[in-house]
Amino acid sequence: MRADCANCAGLCCVALPFTASADFAIDKPAGEPCTHLRADFRCGIHTRLRADGFPGCAVFDCFGAGQQVTRTTFGGHDWRQDAGTARRMFGVFGVMRQLHELLWYLADAQSRPQTLPIRPDLHQARQELERLTESHTDVLLETDVADRRGEVDVLLQRASELVRADATAAAPGAGRELRRADLVGARLNGADLRGADLRGALLIAADLSGADLRSADVIGADFRDAVLAGADLTDSIFLTQAQVNAARGDAATALPAAVARPDHW
Repeated sequence: MRADCANCAGLCCVALPFTASADFAIDKPAGEPCTHLRADFRCGIHTRLRADGFPGCAVFDCFGAGQQVTRTTFGGHDWRQDAGTARRMFGVFGVMRQLHELLWYLADAQSRPQTLPIRPDLHQARQELERLTESHTDVLLETDVADRRGEVDVLLQRASELVRADATAAAPGAGRELRRADLVGARLNGADLRGADLRGALLIAADLSGADLRSADVIGADFRDAVLAGADLTDSIFLTQAQVNAARGDAATALPAAVARPDHW
């Protein structure tokens, strides 16, 4: 569930559309290669993506779907061979990325000691998704991802409740309800957000410096340009690499072991 660009056919640089904005310097329709994609499927401006106006590319994470589609689903073939392969490959990539994202969340839930009561259900859900990711392209293209996401989310919410309840019991007053809250630009520096429900919260450009986000559920939270300097996210629930990549932290920001510290911090 970690991106391995060396074993991918540059799928995110072709399959996905770009819209000229603060995230992308150009417009690019889905299915058309980015002008910076090289013949070896490497990015020609990888070391200067942010400086050249492509922070959206620097933030993006496929959860390992790229290499799964390239090496496993299509057996090492690539989209340059023919238009039919390209269409199917791009369609499968869109499905696979979402399935791998769900696998990331399930793996996180399974790793928590508080989720022992639902561990068998989490294990079964993960096995079913893993089998699906190894399916034929026809099966993947016909997959109702929204339906799968809904099934898994029931388990993820239960896991979140168990973890956050434990945090709240240990720290009375924690566990704030901020689901889908509009916190754009909010001053939350030093805030006690232990066990908080921040699902889908808008934290764009929020000041979270020194904030305590341990055991906070951050699934779907928008951390673009959020200041995380000195913040503690050591066991934030469902934190992804993309969320961290989009934020601004420093050497004092505490992160879970499964998430890498971005180079631009």
